[in-house]
Amino acid sequence: MIEQQQPPTGTQHPVHLPRSAARQLQHRRTEFEKAFELAARLAEAMRLALTERGLTANRAEVIYLLASEGTLVQRELAHALGCSLRHVTGLIDTLQHDGLVERRPHPSDRRAISVVLTGQGADTASWMADRRHDSARATLGDLPAADLAAFMRVADRILHRVTVPRGENGP
Repeated sequence: MIEQQQPPTGTQHPVHLPRSAARQLQHRRTEFEKAFELAARLAEAMRLALTERGLTANRAEVIYLLASEGTLVQRELAHALGCSLRHVTGLIDTLQHDGLVERRPHPSDRRAISVVLTGQGADTASWMADRRHDSARATLGDLPAADLAAFMRVADRILHRVTVPRGENGP
């Protein structure tokens, strides 16, 4: 048996695990570390690419939503992003200043303001889609079909398990 130490708590008692269980535990740590390393590297690559265009992840998400859904009111954006209306107002202010979105009066609700991509915003959305596609092709394009299918199944399972419903006023 291998003696494994638990993190310090009041009284320390060694935990004895059979070799196979200790190996399995070590293997699990490695799997989790790989998953988190992958997430961190993808997040950093995305951050660097967005920085090239003067965007943050939140601003890019607004552009993505508007490109996907079309015109939205700020309240709908706040709900979709899982943040406050005040936060969305700040994001839209910046994107409007940068020429990527514009505000328009809502056609049927005088109290609501619609947000729509400008031509430059639509170009930015296209650039974002192209970058995602190019990155996926560069990263996964040479995988055999069976490996890619297995990756997709695992990714879907992970995404399903880590997706947390967003509330009205924040994650």
